[in-house]
Amino acid sequence: MKLFSKALLAKTGTALAAAGVLGLALTPIAAPAQTVAVPTADNPFGLPEDITLFGKSDPDRRTATAIVNGFVITGTDIDQRVALVTSASDAPISDEEMLRLRVQVLRNLIDETLKIQAAAASEMAVKREEVEQTYSQLAGQNFGGDTKKMDEYLASIGSSAASLKRQIEGEVAWENLLRRNVIPFVNISAEEVNEALKRMNEAKGTDEYRVGEIYLSATTENRAQKLANAQQIMQQLQQGGSFVAYARQFSEASHSVVGGDLGWLRIGQLPPQLAAAVRTMQPGQLQGPIEIPGGFSIVYLINKRQVLMADPNEAILNLKQISINFAPGTTQEQAEARVEEFGTFLEGLRGCADADAGAKAIGAEVVTNDQIKAANLPEQLRAIILGLQIGQATPPFGGLQEGVRVLMVCGRDDPVDAGAPSFAAVMDQMEEERVGKRAQRFLRDLRNDAYIEYN
Repeated sequence: MKLFSKALLAKTGTALAAAGVLGLALTPIAAPAQTVAVPTADNPFGLPEDITLFGKSDPDRRTATAIVNGFVITGTDIDQRVALVTSASDAPISDEEMLRLRVQVLRNLIDETLKIQAAAASEMAVKREEVEQTYSQLAGQNFGGDTKKMDEYLASIGSSAASLKRQIEGEVAWENLLRRNVIPFVNISAEEVNEALKRMNEAKGTDEYRVGEIYLSATTENRAQKLANAQQIMQQLQQGGSFVAYARQFSEASHSVVGGDLGWLRIGQLPPQLAAAVRTMQPGQLQGPIEIPGGFSIVYLINKRQVLMADPNEAILNLKQISINFAPGTTQEQAEARVEEFGTFLEGLRGCADADAGAKAIGAEVVTNDQIKAANLPEQLRAIILGLQIGQATPPFGGLQEGVRVLMVCGRDDPVDAGAPSFAAVMDQMEEERVGKRAQRFLRDLRNDAYIEYN
């Protein structure tokens, strides 16, 4: 069972200046001629192309744990949280990938600690009962309400109940802080909402895409490293890694907290590089890394629809499944002959009414279901079935082990046109986007004000 594929799962420093004051002898790692650079818009610190490093040059390996305003984040904390993340994927994780994951988890734990501390400082500390209630709800969703079974599962994957409860505490603390310090100060005017509704109506019938994104920022100096990181993430996703989990841990955009989900967008709302990619994608496909101004993106097309039009995936279908099976020991030649007979039978069908009587004649089985939502069908079959008329069937599919079958469309109830969303719905969406942006600024302020020591 993959329990936490959707569970919500930064600052560095150096003591070199102090060492210099004490007159300690420092041996440079590399000593090329160091050039003097003038600050520019792209290089505000005036950093030279060639620099001389003193001491160790691998801070990620050196800074394994941290103390955040006096609170210690241990190696065990990191191990147990990493276990929560990796439990969502069966893909093997290389040593290099694991190192990057541990570094990111440490950053997440630091942010989590800052949120909990900020809530306590504002006299909004999360009550233990709130954490236990949420923990019990998770157990109810996955283990029939048996919290002991969930405790055992967490221990079996190398995590713990305490680690998950700490994550829950951080999420609740953040919600409380936003409710007091951010949400009351976000205002959306009626004019803004009406303008958004007007744009929707003008775009009626155009394609709209629900896109997931993992974004890694990059500069000229670290471009190669960030590209390599993005390529490794893409490889893990292609091997079965959870997009939501990787977006939460690695994406540097504000929507990382919702698993990288950008919501429904029109092509014009995406950067040109992403728009070009999304146009060619089908729901369920990944593409990337794609270089865009400021970094790299990996995009996942969650779904596709037309603005303010009925979503065909919401259609309710009446389907008949007509299938044949093969007895144990059936040879390939015998199976091919049986499939040919089945195909001849299907070609002779004049509609759903013929299916039941005719199937008996060739030993086929017919199963009827008149309440299947198109969205619940496998993606490949869905595209075929939604293109069929009443009485038409899919091409045969299957194999020697599972049998061969077709699905015949015997009825279809299409949803009514969606129409424009309500004024309140659009306002809620705009408020959510604005709250997200302010929440990022709020968290950035907490990081800037924090005292963090790395071990």
